[in-house]
Amino acid sequence: MRFLIVDDSSTMRRIVANTLNKLGYPQSTEAGNGREALERLGVESADIIITDWNMPEMNGVEFVQAVRRTPATKDVPVLMITTNAGKADIVEALNAGVTSYVVKPFTPETLREKIEAMRPR
Repeated sequence: MRFLIVDDSSTMRRIVANTLNKLGYPQSTEAGNGREALERLGVESADIIITDWNMPEMNGVEFVQAVRRTPATKDVPVLMITTNAGKADIVEALNAGVTSYVVKPFTPETLREKIEAMRPR
């Protein structure tokens, strides 16, 4: 499976990529914000997108809305990993089209469970 990791923090992108690798998912690419991620999705596909909420240029919710409006990516599962833990935030993300939601900090086991639940069959 191919993952696209979208986060303005290079450290967080590396943590997520390393965790995915340890879970047996070595194929991931990275983007520093939503605009960069949309450009990347224009040239390469992803089986699952993992995105942060708080990013410059285009936040995670705006990015997910753009993904859902694009025919080629509208059905790709999206996991949002963020510090936004309020119920209203979670509802907003789900309404935007997020498939699943994890609040930072997260454990590798939580990431594994979310991925298995979203995994394209």
